[in-house]
Amino acid sequence: MKMMLAENIRAFRKDRSLTQEQLSEALGVTAGAVYKWEAKLSIPELELIIQMADFFDTSVDVLLGYEVKDNRLEATVKRLQEYRRSKDWEGLAEAEKALKKYPHSFQIVNESAALYRAFGFDSGDKALFHRALELLEQSRLLLSQNEDPQISEQTIYGRIAETYLGLGETDKAIELWKTHNADGQYSHEIGNVLAQSGHATEAQRFLSEALLKHVSELVTTINGYANVYFNCGDHVSCQAILDWGTRLLLGLREADKPNYFDRICAAFLAALAGSQFLSGQIDAARDTLVKAKELAAFFDAAPSYDESDIRFVDPIEGASAHDDLGATAMDGVCNAVGQFENKEFTALWEFITEQEGFHE
Repeated sequence: MKMMLAENIRAFRKDRSLTQEQLSEALGVTAGAVYKWEAKLSIPELELIIQMADFFDTSVDVLLGYEVKDNRLEATVKRLQEYRRSKDWEGLAEAEKALKKYPHSFQIVNESAALYRAFGFDSGDKALFHRALELLEQSRLLLSQNEDPQISEQTIYGRIAETYLGLGETDKAIELWKTHNADGQYSHEIGNVLAQSGHATEAQRFLSEALLKHVSELVTTINGYANVYFNCGDHVSCQAILDWGTRLLLGLREADKPNYFDRICAAFLAALAGSQFLSGQIDAARDTLVKAKELAAFFDAAPSYDESDIRFVDPIEGASAHDDLGATAMDGVCNAVGQFENKEFTALWEFITEQEGFHE
């Protein structure tokens, strides 16, 4: 609850063109008392508040000017989130109030932990990290209440590990990440901390896993963006995301050796050409299709599904690459062209592929 009594006494007094002395005479108090009320140095007794409300022809509620917060659980959770986003340190006191009111609520405990972690990282205050650890452990025990699919025991352990890292307890952080590294979720964290700790060889293994995982996820994300923009008729954005994606993948080339991402890149180029063609950039589409054809041919001449042929990546035991593009990289380009279902664009592709001895 927030009161505006001091501000309202001053506002009502000035609205009636009264000095502090004149108001004090009307209320039977000293001018110094009125000064202290308006300066927030003291609060008038209840009887005087009622008397003032009557004098100013208003209600006690209005004179107090209080704002009652919505303290229902959902509203409290949102308020804690806003404290964290706005970096408002008053949120810590609010979190402790909420924890007293809802001590067994997963949402409250989880958001309070997030608040303490955030301010811990902002300030480096170890006391905040220790409080965050207490709350994270408590939230793990309340996990059965959780309805957010992005939160699991694995992600909570990941946050606990990050908090240990904030405390400088690197070994504990790495041990937790390794124990709960399902699907390589924390390989990037482990590799980064190991590298900083001087364990380069072990770090490289985890970083290689992380790079392959995140690039593969990024390929899917780029493809999704391209479809969204294309379906919305935003060819500028469609071409921009595909162009960025192809440059990213080509940056993983190890010297002049083909690697698995070349076949993905060839399909991206075909999709880029399709967007260019349908937006009237015929010459650009032709040039891009030529690049797609040449890249696909380069890969198919010596196909590689070995992750060690990818720049920065060390061999990973049991790793394998799979996609639904087609049996060959050239099949992938053909399939990408066919998805546009445009006879003129398909004819352009057929013309390019039928040119014997063609060179850009």
